[in-house]
Amino acid sequence: MFPRLALPALRAAAAGFPVVVVLGARQVGKTTLARTAFANHRYVDLEDPRTAARFRDDARFELDAAADASGLILDEAQAVPAVFAALRGAVDAQRSRHGRFIVLGSAQPALVRGVSESLAGRAAVLELDPLTAHEAGQGSDAAPWQQLWLRGGFPDALRGDFRSWWESYLRLLLERDLPQYGVRADPLFMHRLLTMLAHQHGGLLNASALGGSLGVSHHALLRHLDVLEAVYLLRRLPPYFRNVGKRLTKAPKVYLRDTGLLHHLLNIATADELAAHPVRGASWEGFVIEDVLRRERWARPATQAFFWRTAAGAEIDLVLDRGGERVAVEVKAGRGDDARAVRTLREALPDVDAARAWIVDQAPGVQAVGARIARAGFAEVVQGAP
Repeated sequence: MFPRLALPALRAAAAGFPVVVVLGARQVGKTTLARTAFANHRYVDLEDPRTAARFRDDARFELDAAADASGLILDEAQAVPAVFAALRGAVDAQRSRHGRFIVLGSAQPALVRGVSESLAGRAAVLELDPLTAHEAGQGSDAAPWQQLWLRGGFPDALRGDFRSWWESYLRLLLERDLPQYGVRADPLFMHRLLTMLAHQHGGLLNASALGGSLGVSHHALLRHLDVLEAVYLLRRLPPYFRNVGKRLTKAPKVYLRDTGLLHHLLNIATADELAAHPVRGASWEGFVIEDVLRRERWARPATQAFFWRTAAGAEIDLVLDRGGERVAVEVKAGRGDDARAVRTLREALPDVDAARAWIVDQAPGVQAVGARIARAGFAEVVQGAP
């Protein structure tokens, strides 16, 4: 089992709200996290047919029947939408009981709709990401970050044959889950789209060109990308804008959020194959960005993430807007302290009004390489930087 950075935030939310909703992809560890945090809560799986039938018949009765327990964990709550209206009545009957219901779900649109319609003001919402390098490196199944980079951050994929795991996962998601979520999407089309996105990982999104390659319109392509974002497979990183009088890139960059999925779709099975593959640099960039953002979610929940690029080609891979300050992060698969990388960051810092910048690479140690600019190895980044 892996220790999770989300655990303190989950307990804090339960201390302040009657309901805590934990969203995240399937198999990301939501159930393990909830049962670790609330060992005395009764656990109910709403994807179990008999349990789901009882809740569909009389959800309020089932919720009240668990009143004597310290609380109730409702897993895969989107499978029984009626549970949200019943939760509202159960909560209002005992409004002072915080942390009574822990609601887990894999389908973000359905759950958010249920929360917004029935549980506004009564529920805190948290999102659980796959493992960070810090989490993966601890616990009984500890794995080095190199293994995490290859296999991705889903616990079962990290521990075993990630290629077989992802093949099964995608089949379940595309053929069963999406139709159940009300999404009309052909599984073969979605698999082709994911494969094409894997080849464009870390690049600028050209929705018209991508849609044309797949035989669909620009608008249809964007709807499918919305679906992939909603089920936590895709990240569209928006560009950062300031009134600096420069021609800036306006298209988002696209990343598959888990490198295990990326490598599976590109038929990369080993670290040696990854090292020799053309996607290595883009894969490393996405891996570092995701790890930073997964940790940032718990350390500074209000942070917004962007990238910055001019029409002339100057670029910062990640801009963290923390409200009170901005931090620039440049990711390098090779050694990151070369003069060109440092010069690009030095010239870009005023444009994004960043207080400081980091260059993250795979070499050991941390060193200053310029005014307000430091180079850090990923092993050091895992411990807290940037």
